Amino acid sequence: MQSHSTDVDGIRMRWEEAGAGEPVILLHGIPTCPALWREVAPLIEGRRVLAWEMPGYGALIPEGRERDISVAKQADYLVAWMRELGIGRAVLAGHDLGGGVAQIAAVRHPEMVSGLLLTNAISYDSWPVPLVSAVAKAGSIARHAPDGSFHQLLRMMFSKGHETDAAAEAAYDAHAPHYDRHGEAEAFVRQARSLDVEDTKAIADRLPTLGIPARIVWGAADEFQEIEYGERLAKDLDAPLRRIEGGKHFTPEDHPRILAEEIDALARTVAAR
Repeated sequence: MQSHSTDVDGIRMRWEEAGAGEPVILLHGIPTCPALWREVAPLIEGRRVLAWEMPGYGALIPEGRERDISVAKQADYLVAWMRELGIGRAVLAGHDLGGGVAQIAAVRHPEMVSGLLLTNAISYDSWPVPLVSAVAKAGSIARHAPDGSFHQLLRMMFSKGHETDAAAEAAYDAHAPHYDRHGEAEAFVRQARSLDVEDTKAIADRLPTLGIPARIVWGAADEFQEIEYGERLAKDLDAPLRRIEGGKHFTPEDHPRILAEEIDALARTVAAR
C-alpha cells in the first residue's frame, strides 16, 4: 500500500492505495487509522483498494481542529474525496465508526455505493460506547490527566478488543504514534466529543430500502458492538451474516483473511449484477 494525499475543499485528505480494477474503499473507526486494514488489503486481489483516513484521525488529527468531524460529516468528506478522485461508484467496507460512515454515505448517495460490508460497526443506538462517552464527558479532566494515563486507556481499549495480547500490542504500535505526534488525550477527547448517536438513528429506517449487495461480518464476543446489532443489520440489509465465534471488536486485525474473503465475495456479487 502506498500513501497518498490531496486537498479537497481546503481539507487535506489522506489514504493508502494498492492494486487496480473496481474500487473497494476501506473505512476505519476510533481509535484507529487506515493501518487497521494493513493485513486485509494485500489479500484483496483484482481490485483497486483504498484505505481512507477520516479527517481528525490518524495522521490527519490536525485536520480535526476547529472542524466538524462527526460521523455524519465524515460521510460528506468521503463522498467529496471520491468525487475528487473520479470514483463514481465503489464497494464500501467499514469497521466501527467507519461502518457508520458507510451506512450514511450509502443512504445519502446510493448511486455511489455499489456494495456494503460492515464489520463490528456502529449502527442504530449502539454507540458511543460507555468508555468513549465517559471520556467525552470528562474532557477537561482527561486532557490534563497524569502522563501515561491516556496510553493506558488506549492499551485497555485494544486489549478488550483483541483476542490475543500480541494482536493488542501490534494494534497499539500501529495506531498510538499518531496520538503521540498530535496532542494525545486532547485529540482523543475531540474525537469522542464529535460522536452523536443521532447520526445513525436518523438513517436507520432507510437501510431496508437500499437494495444493494451487502455482507455482515461480526466478532460474536465483541464487548463494544454486540452481535445483536450485526443480526439487525443483516436483517435490514437482507445480507448474510458471518459470525466469528470468539471474535472481538477489531476483526480486520484479528481475522484479516476472513474480511478479505467476505470483501471478495461481495465484490463478485456486485460484478455479477
